Amino acid sequence: MAVTSNSALSYLRTRSVVDCDTLDAKVAQALGPFQDCTSNQAIAFFELSKPEHKELLAESHLRAGSLLKSMAETKDPRFAGIELDELAIEIATVKVAIQVTTHLQGKMHIQTNPYYAYSTEKTIANAFRIVYLFKEFAPNWESSRICIKIPSTWEGMMACRTLQLAGVHTLATTLFSMPQAILAAEVGCTYVAPYVNQLKVHFEPGFVDRNKLFSLCVAIQKYYKSIGAVTQVLPASLTSTDEVLALAGVDHITVAPPLLELLSLPDCPITQSFFDNDIAGLLALPKTSYLKDEAAYRIAFTRDLAGASEEKLTQAINIFCDMQDKLIALIKSKSE
Repeated sequence: MAVTSNSALSYLRTRSVVDCDTLDAKVAQALGPFQDCTSNQAIAFFELSKPEHKELLAESHLRAGSLLKSMAETKDPRFAGIELDELAIEIATVKVAIQVTTHLQGKMHIQTNPYYAYSTEKTIANAFRIVYLFKEFAPNWESSRICIKIPSTWEGMMACRTLQLAGVHTLATTLFSMPQAILAAEVGCTYVAPYVNQLKVHFEPGFVDRNKLFSLCVAIQKYYKSIGAVTQVLPASLTSTDEVLALAGVDHITVAPPLLELLSLPDCPITQSFFDNDIAGLLALPKTSYLKDEAAYRIAFTRDLAGASEEKLTQAINIFCDMQDKLIALIKSKSE
């Protein structure tokens, strides 16, 4: 589908960097150019469940077995304790991601296993393993263009700190609050992904989030600009073209294929952006560094919106764990 110059998608590209939220290379090719491409366990499951990837899944399972055997001999810490099916899913995800990279100008984002959300050590190992797999299967693709998506727990953001210092780009995902955003900037994340809607809007039919976080996206970007942070704002979890266009002016924005298609139509109306309103003064900010005071960060996050932000994070991690389980079941079914 050709994107016309007078479409809402073309307008959006004049105000924000537009990324695609998919692992379908055909979408990236048809509706690009895109800067980055984002993904997660739900997106990976949707893509890998397609019949055309049956052989890829079987090949990934075989490759995982041989790789585990060779890594056991070298005792590579990136592969310590990982199960065969989990590694096979990581290989399959990286392989479909590589197919998308041809149509990108920037980075490919891969999310770590959500079961590691509260383990800094396992998240770091998972991230370095993903980087290794990209080098293994796409040796000519620049590894600096890999971005690791990590849930915005305290442990996850400590992993982001280590990875950023090692030269690996990170995105703090499932972010619902200013305390999370402040800590993400302190650890040097390349991006943060505020979820405008709770993740369950995509999984629970009929559920509508009555507290969409448009103003938080504006406040975070204003705060980052005010302190000269390198971290960029990349909102996610959007459910309509109006919601996407309401964020025109944000640094980056990631958009799912159905919404990209609607935005590319010439008759898609352009609505006003929250970034055009003077609505968000800086929210109450900490007097001390969260990075140096874990307890202060934890209580600030727990208290945010009377616990609602923490609840949303827990809910999102649970949903992504469910999708990780579905990926494992998928690879088992294709390898038997």
